[in-house]
This record gives sequence, structure tokens and C-alpha cells, in this order.
Amino acid sequence: MRLDLIHEPTVKRVVRNGSATNDLTFSAYTDGNDRVFPRVLRLYVPKGSVVADVTYGKGVFWRQIPEGEYELRPSDIQEGIDCRDLPYADGEIDCVVLDPPYMHSPGGTAHTVHTPFEEHYRNNGSGRQTESKYHQAVVELYRDASREAYRVLRDRGVLIVKCQDEVCSNRQNFTHVEIMQDCTDMGFECEDLFVVVRQNKPGVSRAVRQVHARKNHSYFLVFWKRQGKGMWEAPK
Repeated sequence: MRLDLIHEPTVKRVVRNGSATNDLTFSAYTDGNDRVFPRVLRLYVPKGSVVADVTYGKGVFWRQIPEGEYELRPSDIQEGIDCRDLPYADGEIDCVVLDPPYMHSPGGTAHTVHTPFEEHYRNNGSGRQTESKYHQAVVELYRDASREAYRVLRDRGVLIVKCQDEVCSNRQNFTHVEIMQDCTDMGFECEDLFVVVRQNKPGVSRAVRQVHARKNHSYFLVFWKRQGKGMWEAPK
């Protein structure tokens, strides 16, 4: 046997760049919004970015984020700023955070925490009301607010949307799918989805027979504004 024809097994070269970490961001959490939102933000929005939280409310999302880490511009319809009509120039913002009331109030006690939707966006005459009713009014609100976010975001700017599916008039509505389709149609790319499972039981109305599973999870959807060619670039 010729020794020069004997080959040693090829050893695959492994290249390791960067340092390993166990502090990974996952796609689903059993935790509060104030714990999950910072992970979403830090994965997709570089520190120092201009972030317009256009449904700021009591600022729950920001409780675990150090002050000054981002250039935060909070606003809310209760202060007279409608998320569908923002006071920003075209392409001025790096990231928009959108979390409007995502359920209408069908009556009873199941959705009393969602009455702000009826009060602020349909029934009380303040600001611009929705054209539709019930679930379609919720979807319309998200659509109009996302379109305004597209206007104020810079190219490849990030839109973070909080939403939840709902059953309306005994019909299953996958709100997060509807929002994803609407945002894609208007020029956003859907980049990621996070599931947030609540730890306590959701309120329910008394029913003779349950038809659909009661929703005890919500979503953070992450989009980026697409203009022309190019791909998403992760923040450094």
C-alpha cells in the first residue's frame, strides 16, 4: 500500500466570534409587559434612539428601563395627542410604540378595563372617531395608527405593536394576523413576534356554553419600515 494515498480524516474548522451569553431573548414569556417590553426594545432598538410611545398611558412598559437610555417622547390621547395624528415630521422618529385599547366593550363585566376604547375612540365625540363598530373599529384604529407611524418613522425605523386576539359576536378574530397583513400592505416588514402569557385568570362574562378558548395571552409584534431595497440590519 502506498502511504502517500492514505488521507487523514478532514477536521471541520469551527470559528467562534464574539463572546457567549446566556441572557437570551425568547419568543414567549409568562411575565408582565414591563418585563418583556425591555427585552423587545433592546433586541431591536439601539440605545439613544428616539422612541415615540404614542399610547404611553401610565408608562407601564418603561418601568424597568433606566431613564435616559432612550430619547423617549411619550404621548397619549388623554393629553390630546391622537396616535393617528402625531405632531412629528416625516421620517423624524427611530421607533414607534403602539398599544391602544385592543378590545371593544360588549357589555357586562368581562371587559370593563377596556372601556377607554369606547370613551376615547368612538362614543364621547372627542378626537376623531372610528368609522366602524366593534372588532372592526379596533382593527381600523390599529390600521390608521400604523399608517401614521409609517409616516413619522425613518427608513428602517421600528414599529412595536402590542395587541391581543378577541372573540366578538361569537366569532373568533385573530387580530394579530389582521394587523400583520395591514402593516405588510402599507410597506412594513414583519420581523418578529413575542407571546406574553398572563399569570392571573382573565375576566369572563357568564355564559351557558363556552364556544371559544378564553384569551389569556397577548403579543408584541415588531415591524420595520421598508423603503426601496435593502434588508433589516440588527442594531450593534
